[in-house]
Amino acid sequence: MSDASQTTAPTRLQRQVLAVAIVASFMAILDSFVVSLALPAIGRELGGGLRIQQWVVDAYLLTLGALILAAGSLSDHFGRVRVLQWGLGGFALTSVLCGAAWTGEVLVVSRGLQGVAGALLVPSSLALIVSHFDSGAQGAAIGKWSAWTSAAAIVAPLIGGVSVDLLSWRVIFFVNVLPAAAIWPVLARLRKADAVPGPAGSIDIVGALLAVIALGGPVYALIEQGTAGWGSPQVWLPLAAGLVATAFFLIHESRTAAPLLPLGMFTVRNFGWGNIATAAIYGGFSLGFFALGIYIQQVGGMKATTAGLALLPSTVILMLLASFFGGLAGKYGPRWFMTAGPVLCAAGFLLTLSVGGSLNYWTQILPGQVVFGLGLSMTVAPLTAAILGSVPEKQAGVGSAVNNAVSRIAGLVCIAFAGFIVGPELTTPGLHRALLATAALLLLGAACSAVGIRNPVPASRR
Repeated sequence: MSDASQTTAPTRLQRQVLAVAIVASFMAILDSFVVSLALPAIGRELGGGLRIQQWVVDAYLLTLGALILAAGSLSDHFGRVRVLQWGLGGFALTSVLCGAAWTGEVLVVSRGLQGVAGALLVPSSLALIVSHFDSGAQGAAIGKWSAWTSAAAIVAPLIGGVSVDLLSWRVIFFVNVLPAAAIWPVLARLRKADAVPGPAGSIDIVGALLAVIALGGPVYALIEQGTAGWGSPQVWLPLAAGLVATAFFLIHESRTAAPLLPLGMFTVRNFGWGNIATAAIYGGFSLGFFALGIYIQQVGGMKATTAGLALLPSTVILMLLASFFGGLAGKYGPRWFMTAGPVLCAAGFLLTLSVGGSLNYWTQILPGQVVFGLGLSMTVAPLTAAILGSVPEKQAGVGSAVNNAVSRIAGLVCIAFAGFIVGPELTTPGLHRALLATAALLLLGAACSAVGIRNPVPASRR
């Protein structure tokens, strides 16, 4: 770690690192949100029906989720800045391909390639922060990263709505070239200060391929089961292949000299328990907002852009308070913030149980969003700091990738099971069941944090 990171006030280098990490992650996260509002316009112009529209979203999520672990390993092996440059250049190029797509199939393939590049961005961004900020300043830095990257959820409806209504859906992809060009010169300067990778060694290619199948198979199955059903070979075959690959992956990783995923990381208390808490907490987030977002449109009568804006108060609160709570967690330790935060999030969703009959946003939705936003602010940065602060700096890339993969897979799994919870059609009773299930998951995450997280974060990097 750079000596400069030991100072109290952020240095110029640290400010540049934080800016690059925020912009790179912002781009990857933005493209998870912004395309949804453009789907009707894409369907009208390129055709292909609902299936093409679904895969325009899912192709990105599939490759992003399947490759993120391998990307974290590449970050640790080749250096954070170098992998960020690969990801940033690839993301800009594939964004242009998406914007220029002349058929629905070309757009789907381009979105899949865009997900490959996106997988290189997020783990490397967080690992870069860990490499340049010591444990005292790390919580506040991750808090700022969390707050500003969450702004993607605010900007997405605005970019998507304005582009589709006034310009073209293609603009939502072409616009990615601008931030990529803006931070490229900064990345080039940071390359000189990038942490030198460890001694050159073989990359765990077998592990990487098994990880892609282990993650990609179940993710593909979860996406397809909604239309094909669990009994279809195109669902159970990839699911079975993923489970078999998972078993072989664990066996291989326990025996190879240079593993893609050092399994010993999970024996570190904060890393193991933190990822269990992540699965419960982010699974709850995904299920709750999935059900609530559909309900306020289909039952409440809101338009898509209005519905997106209606759920933004929690994100605004996160932007305002995440750095504050991240700093407190860095000073006092993350345990109680990770416990109290999910409890408040659960309370926010339980307040929304008042929804019924005629929808009144100000009394039925907004109060829960405010309470949830406060809990979210207390949860995100301490959770990330606890997990990344518990592993050696040289493994920060794969540690970040594991945590990102856990949160994304947890969300996909919970959304896949939403139909079993809410029923064939989302009605008010179905929404209430989803909100209760969401609260239960969040309380489970709080319990895991209270029982498993050690306070303060172990100082494993010297």
